[in-house]
Amino acid sequence: MERQDKGLAFMLQYENIAWYEKGEVRILDRRIYPRQVEFVVCKRHEEVAKAITDMVTQSAGPYTAAAMGMALAAYECRSLSEEGQLQHLKQAADTIANARPTTASRMRLVTNGSLQAAEKALQEGRNVSDAIVAYSVNANDIRYAKIGKIAEYLVDMIPQNGTVMTQCFGETIVGKMLAEGRKQGKGFRLFCPETRPYFQGARLTATVARDMGYDVTVITDNMPAYVMQREHVDVFTSAADAICLDGHVVNKVGTFQIAIAAKYMGIPYFVTGAPDIGHPTVDTVHIELRDPDFVLQAMGVKTAADGVKGYYPSFDITPPALVSGVVTDAGILSPYDLHRYFRDGNAGEYGMVV
Repeated sequence: MERQDKGLAFMLQYENIAWYEKGEVRILDRRIYPRQVEFVVCKRHEEVAKAITDMVTQSAGPYTAAAMGMALAAYECRSLSEEGQLQHLKQAADTIANARPTTASRMRLVTNGSLQAAEKALQEGRNVSDAIVAYSVNANDIRYAKIGKIAEYLVDMIPQNGTVMTQCFGETIVGKMLAEGRKQGKGFRLFCPETRPYFQGARLTATVARDMGYDVTVITDNMPAYVMQREHVDVFTSAADAICLDGHVVNKVGTFQIAIAAKYMGIPYFVTGAPDIGHPTVDTVHIELRDPDFVLQAMGVKTAADGVKGYYPSFDITPPALVSGVVTDAGILSPYDLHRYFRDGNAGEYGMVV
């Protein structure tokens, strides 16, 4: 299969997300991109897990970083017996998968796939780190191709010369949506809420859109309703950190309120991605509360008085009544009928590939 990151923006190239080579993992620091292009270098798998926890990489980036962290863990234990290597890799898989609790279910699919690739390499006497890197590239190619199919269905919902509002940074779907729009000859424009406190919309989504030649405008997080009304937004879309089988969507905090505004104004909200078989109901989701100090500053500059408290839930939950459709690689599904996706034999976005 041809590399599926071909023609996408800089930060969507595999090597620029996270990459293992010669006993270290380099992860693009998305906390400061695009104003600075720097990589965090990890020499232990625990450092990769910490980088994921600390938001060095975000959106789908942690899943690539997870596999590369497993390749690094294989390097760490290369001198042990086969049994010792597997034990070390299983421990590393647990550490990496739980780096961010809300996405642990998806992350385990990646670390389990890496473990399977490692076991196969050990049985065949091949370099385990190289095998895990190869697994990661292959899995990314398959995932990017699936998301390319999702992009086809999504772009079909966008009118010619339409206006799209995004939320946070949907990673691969952003690049694939823009590539598909270009392929279909649709000249739509984008409005990107900034997505505090890390500003992923302003820094990441908007940069990818600019790099791929699209008309993109950044707005603050309290402007979506006004912009929907005055700029004639046609579609609101986001990716998701989890799509529960009962139709609830877990995504960057702020998604829920934009979905409410969209519903009120008759604008469809399409969430992209496969349902999560690990989340049969919304009750299985753990919403991560992060350091409240981050909401008291903007990119390191204090904005609130000393003694003021902050509150920072990373995600919110959008109920199915506000979701027009779940755009999957198998088509657009009702949020009330997501079991159909797996009944039809689909493996999901992060299904294991060895």
